[in-house]
Amino acid sequence: MAGWMWLRCVVGPHLQRIHRSPEQSRPEGRSGRRGWNYQARTLEKHTHSILGWASALWSLSYYSSPLLLCYLYRKGYICSSKLVPVSQYVGTVLVCLLGVACLRGWGRWKNSEYLQFISILEETKTNHTPANKKKLRCYDFDFTFWPSDFSWTEVSSPKLSKGGVSLLKPEPRLRGAADSVLNSVRTLPCHIISFLIAHSFGRRMLYPGSVGLLQKAMRPMLQQGQARLIEEFDGQRNKLVACDGNSIDTMFVDRRRDGGQKGQTLVICCEGNAGFYEVGCMNTPLEGGYSVLGWNHPGFGGSTGVPFPQNEANAMDVVIQFAIHKLGFQLTDIIIYAWSIGGFTATWAVMSYPEIQSIVLDASFDDLLPLALKVMPDSWRPLVQHTVRQYMNLNNAEQLLKYQGPVLLIRRTRDEIITTTGPEDIMSNRGNNLLLKLLQFRYPKIMTDEGIRVVRQWLGASSFIEEASIYSSYEVDDDWCTSVLQSYQADREVSFPWSVGEDMTVEGRRQLALFLARKYMQNFDTTHCTPLPATEFHSPWRL
Repeated sequence: MAGWMWLRCVVGPHLQRIHRSPEQSRPEGRSGRRGWNYQARTLEKHTHSILGWASALWSLSYYSSPLLLCYLYRKGYICSSKLVPVSQYVGTVLVCLLGVACLRGWGRWKNSEYLQFISILEETKTNHTPANKKKLRCYDFDFTFWPSDFSWTEVSSPKLSKGGVSLLKPEPRLRGAADSVLNSVRTLPCHIISFLIAHSFGRRMLYPGSVGLLQKAMRPMLQQGQARLIEEFDGQRNKLVACDGNSIDTMFVDRRRDGGQKGQTLVICCEGNAGFYEVGCMNTPLEGGYSVLGWNHPGFGGSTGVPFPQNEANAMDVVIQFAIHKLGFQLTDIIIYAWSIGGFTATWAVMSYPEIQSIVLDASFDDLLPLALKVMPDSWRPLVQHTVRQYMNLNNAEQLLKYQGPVLLIRRTRDEIITTTGPEDIMSNRGNNLLLKLLQFRYPKIMTDEGIRVVRQWLGASSFIEEASIYSSYEVDDDWCTSVLQSYQADREVSFPWSVGEDMTVEGRRQLALFLARKYMQNFDTTHCTPLPATEFHSPWRL
């Protein structure tokens, strides 16, 4: 039995922190704290450091292997006479590292805290009961070893296809058979280059949070944020398995037992391209008193995989299924809140689950392509267009138009990320395009040329005072606008697009256009990465 436990310590995960459960008494010398960092003893600490350096060198060698192999080939080292001694050296190093791992296991075996942890982990794997899961949640360790809490296979979903959940695809151009074959041959080099760009630096530029080096640098901050969610808010960490096999790292804070109305509503948060639930937009609805479910993109934090659109949608699907079937929320109790690039998964969610209560998009955009063209040379334009549409088609506006429910867009008036020129040019903010596309689809008779003109004038206001001045200059009567829309809705009960405004004067359409613009969009005078205060977060307007 002792030998088996030592072996489990050898191959076990790295333990980082111990969260004291509320039922436990405070340990001596740790008063006032509900958790503490795991203190490895000298032998475990040094051997873990050696293995960590070995892992880093292996990663460096792996990513530089193409250049390294070319260099060795040119120097004539890739031959049997040279490879045999090298293989002997490599074998010796591996044996030494195995010995170091065994010593680390010995150090862990002599540590009572680690021994207790590994016992609970093995017991939970064998018997995945709520009591065992509650004990295991008192430990922060390598998420790879965390037992699965929910899988998409546990529920039947007609939305699933062979490759995962369905996505909106660009409509193919109609061509003749001969022309299609000739075009495929002609564009083959472009397809190959696009694939290489998307799967190398393109994906990492779009989602820098998936880069291991950045995650390693942020690890202390992420661990601190996770400890806060667990120890101060009784957060529950869960591992979900998506239909593509990726493990999704989630954090759930339950406010239903507090008795407040907001606590009965679940806010599912979709983070930005370098955001993690530990330190991201999850804190905004949390401070507002809502129940909150945060999750990390594939390849972020404890989540596995890479954040391509298909994997992103697969992850969002299993998060929603988990909220419904395990956490017990109805779709009508769920608000989707997204920041920045998280708008893609948020709009996919409301498109695929139209019964969702509402969606809030903070500092989001209508389409990735204009932003991608902004940062790439003009000569690359055809290649960028093909790469984005084929591999990174984040078509937020197109997905949002499929949703019939309440929408709130939050625009950062000094946003420097989703503008195509600069933060000083507020009209280049792609949030404007998202609003205009939404209004034009839902209210086409109001958003005529004149309606678009006055809304663009309102969007171009440089301050809240100028914005209010434009609004009042058109003598917008909020009560009249509300009564017109309510009357139209009561008489017809139709889905969007509406024909309201069809037989209306130009002045009436102007009033309605400005009224709707202010109801659907909320300005926040700050930059892209400033956390949204809880006071700025609220449910979208509805009639």
